[in-house]
Amino acid sequence: MTPRDLFCTIAMLLGATTALAQEPLRVVTPFEIASLEPSRGGFNFTRMEVAETLVGADDEGRAVPGLSTAWTLSDDRLTWRFTLRARAKFHDDTPVTAEIVAQCLERARSQPGPLKDAPLTEIRAVAPDVVEIATSTPFMPLPAFLAESSSQILAPSSYDETGAVRRIIGSGPYRITSLEPPLRFEVERFEGWTGGAKPAIERAIYQAVGRKETRALMAESGQADLAFTLDPAGTDRLRRAAGVAVTTKSIPRVITLKLNAHLPAFADVRVRRAVSLALDREGIASAILRSPEAAATQFFPPTMVGWHVPGLAPLRHDPAEARRLLAEAGWAPDAQGQLVKDGKPLHATLRSYAVRPELPVVAAAIQAAERDIGIDLDIAMMNSSDIPAGHRDGTLEMGLIARNFSLVPDPIGTMLADFGPHGGDWGAMGWASPQLTETLQALQETDAAQTRAALRGRVSEILQTELPVIPVAWYELRVAASKRLDGVSIDPFELSYRISRMRWAD
Repeated sequence: MTPRDLFCTIAMLLGATTALAQEPLRVVTPFEIASLEPSRGGFNFTRMEVAETLVGADDEGRAVPGLSTAWTLSDDRLTWRFTLRARAKFHDDTPVTAEIVAQCLERARSQPGPLKDAPLTEIRAVAPDVVEIATSTPFMPLPAFLAESSSQILAPSSYDETGAVRRIIGSGPYRITSLEPPLRFEVERFEGWTGGAKPAIERAIYQAVGRKETRALMAESGQADLAFTLDPAGTDRLRRAAGVAVTTKSIPRVITLKLNAHLPAFADVRVRRAVSLALDREGIASAILRSPEAAATQFFPPTMVGWHVPGLAPLRHDPAEARRLLAEAGWAPDAQGQLVKDGKPLHATLRSYAVRPELPVVAAAIQAAERDIGIDLDIAMMNSSDIPAGHRDGTLEMGLIARNFSLVPDPIGTMLADFGPHGGDWGAMGWASPQLTETLQALQETDAAQTRAALRGRVSEILQTELPVIPVAWYELRVAASKRLDGVSIDPFELSYRISRMRWAD
């Protein structure tokens, strides 16, 4: 090869590398951009690192700096102080100030979300870069609550004159260049970001794709560089694809059956236990989820260290015991084998949704299992929003959901929302436990490790005994990534897609 040929070859390779570095990273998920309101659709923008929260979380759920680089708690444990990152700017080049942060957090308190029910009494700016948050009682999980996406901090220019969010002007490493709800938005690197090293990925595209088969095909064909929430069958095929790396990670999310205990049948704990005993969790985990270890023997998976109780008597599959409990509760089979009591059949409609691709198949398996013990179920595949809507209007009878216990990185945030005195849209319905309420209250107020462990164990025991919500399987997140990417890692708390940590492979 002549020197000229060598020079041309090197130039061509450098040009190809530069072109690769400039092309956008394509992220595909099933989640539409339903709203710009942080309490409804804010997770899309924090996951793509457009908007920031005061606090983040590491892989163990420990609080790490976000827009706030440090925080302290007063001796009486009622006042928190958060110091903002120096020279932080929004994407419109206006400074991030404590006053703006306080206004955003006050707004978050007025919307549905974790902060709404937190015992906060005042949020105020006490210096240009210091926000102070006061609570009526000690509230140790507050930093974790501030990591949840509805607490994201947006610039004043994000809002119209009525206070509605019209644009997403955040302070993260990426800023929005094009927004096309409900399916797509584009971002580019924000050169004014002060939170760390400049990201290597310059541009990215977010696209919502509802069909699981399409997401898998896009990953396989190279039309997607990151594809999230894949089904087990699609994952198996992608493992054989040459240009794709597949990661399966256990995360703090649980597939659960939500029962309406306002209904006479499900108000009886014997019926709830029978519903649970009918489930062949190992069969569902092995045949449908392709992961035998995902069978939920208790509410919390082993990945939720401190909440999972190794010595707890496991949930089991025992149809004979289920039939005995139903008979004890007064339910007897008719000529067709369907259970009847006082002339009324034991029938319910099971609602679920396909945005989590395994749920329709799991719903069919549950329908067959319950039919085997005489419980007749219809299946209604709907939007995920129909679950909380049915809770609020009382029409929900049963719901099959994939509940995330890490929206707030400390699971107590979800527990308080789901199992408080009045239940929750995604949790208990028509059921409450004073003992559980007291235990959760005590968990909020203490940071003593041994005391917290005992209290968490008590929570697990109550849920295992009462089964207001029945765990079916522990969840695994399946992600396909192009092998052209380096630095891919999966956030177990689903707070971020971590694109700022990635780079194109050499």
